[in-house]
Amino acid sequence: MRRKTSLVLLALAVFFAALSPLLRWYAFPRLAKIPANQYQDMVLEAKDATLIDYNDGMKAKKVSKVTIVQTLKGNVEASEKIEKTAGKDVVVWDGLSYVVGPDDKMVSKIPERYIFDAHTQEPVHATGESVDGDPVKRVGIEFKWPFLTEKRDYQYFDAQARTSAPIHYKGTQNFRGVDVYYFEQTIPWTKVPFPKTMPVQGITPASLAKTGTTRWYTTVRKFWVEPLTGAPVYGEELHKEELRGGTLLGGRDKVTVFAGDVKMREDYIRHTVDLVKSNRTLVLLMTSYLPWGFLTLGVLLLALSLWLEARSRRPAATKVEEPEPVTA
Repeated sequence: MRRKTSLVLLALAVFFAALSPLLRWYAFPRLAKIPANQYQDMVLEAKDATLIDYNDGMKAKKVSKVTIVQTLKGNVEASEKIEKTAGKDVVVWDGLSYVVGPDDKMVSKIPERYIFDAHTQEPVHATGESVDGDPVKRVGIEFKWPFLTEKRDYQYFDAQARTSAPIHYKGTQNFRGVDVYYFEQTIPWTKVPFPKTMPVQGITPASLAKTGTTRWYTTVRKFWVEPLTGAPVYGEELHKEELRGGTLLGGRDKVTVFAGDVKMREDYIRHTVDLVKSNRTLVLLMTSYLPWGFLTLGVLLLALSLWLEARSRRPAATKVEEPEPVTA
């Protein structure tokens, strides 16, 4: 009986020991993915910012606050269509960056379509990939880092410049109880297109081009990323935009369009941290808790199996009968 039990325990030990690496290195990369229907929004604010006033001689003025609302909406129909030819799980995010001034009037709005691999977050190039209606071909990541983010530099796509540039790993920090990797990217002064939708009626990118005025932009982009999920828990940008040259400025060399320190609003920080903590537990379950638990269980079952096998091979003790007394 002990021999049979030890064989069963040995089989279970092999099963759990084999399941441990399979769960970590085979199952997790295939199960961990961004859902195609995911929707998220975020509100950022730049307090005490500088903003151009198009209705007052195009002068730059100090304002109490500029608000940026960013939305990302999963387009399931588009992702399913692309998956047929891509041969992989694809996510299509239809995004919108909507900027309003202190009077709640629109300053700019820039839509974009971001297409990427649901597992690795690598861009997938397909029809519709765009920023503000202009076709683009992304290199690197945008919005989200890969699962199990590494301590290294990544290529990060800048929607304003329509190009990618390195975003540098700067160290590990603790942000509100979460261990995060801090990344930073600097985009130097770069000539960028005018938004298709302008805040003043009658002004279009085409009409601005005729004046010879150009738009320039620079930013220092900062992200605090939870490495297991690859999700930023906080973001910040030191953002500047200028108009330069041309007849539109009335002889001035340049005018600030917008300048400010853009930060996530406090309620969205709390919501994001709570969400990331929850998702982090799921990733830990697949990459650490279950694999190590199964491996430990396999070792214990193996030890128990060997102990029972040893017990079964031990010779049984023989009973020595005492001689009966001899009677005369």
